[in-house]
Amino acid sequence: MSKRILIALTSHDDLGGVRKTGYYVSEAAHPWHVFREAGFEVRVASVLGGQPPQDGYDPDDPAQPAFLASDELRDAGRLADLDGRDFDAVLFSGGHGTMWDFPDDPGVARIGREVYENGGVVAAVCHGPSALVNLTLSDGTPLVSGKRVAAFTNAEEKAAGVADVVPFLLADALVAKGATHEPAPDWQPRVMVDGRLVTGQNPASATPLAERLVELLK
Repeated sequence: MSKRILIALTSHDDLGGVRKTGYYVSEAAHPWHVFREAGFEVRVASVLGGQPPQDGYDPDDPAQPAFLASDELRDAGRLADLDGRDFDAVLFSGGHGTMWDFPDDPGVARIGREVYENGGVVAAVCHGPSALVNLTLSDGTPLVSGKRVAAFTNAEEKAAGVADVVPFLLADALVAKGATHEPAPDWQPRVMVDGRLVTGQNPASATPLAERLVELLK
């Protein structure tokens, strides 16, 4: 039976009044392509449902227009309407929008908890690990407690010019919940696999993260 993977996207489109944002298209499109090539069934959903706001779109990258035209994105539903136990893995894709809606959305936390406690894999890339900041297991333990993680770094946030705009610094928030954050140099790919938690640092990490996830599920 084919494995089922959920790609979760932000619905938030405002980067602190500086500019429009959303999910970073490559961070959904590249894993989507890897999962499809592996023969997995992919579902896409966002915090509010409907067509989620985009950021960083590159029409010259073949995976991105293919993803934007996909049935999976067109049929994207709402995380609140899904049951995490229906999926073998969830990938929380990044983009700055996630920093505003992922941490406190009950659907995000519930889906992640249900996937993980049902024996599935929880993955997150770039700003997607903002979904993990307040994600606790049924016993109240933060999912990231005692885990090694990769996520968008403070240095990358400063380099992007929005360290003072985002509501918090992601790496610091994960460390505060008991994670060990292990950064690579700015913009270099980094994927950390700790049990059934798979995290990636930045857009360059999206494809290798998806490949590691496929290996885990196979």
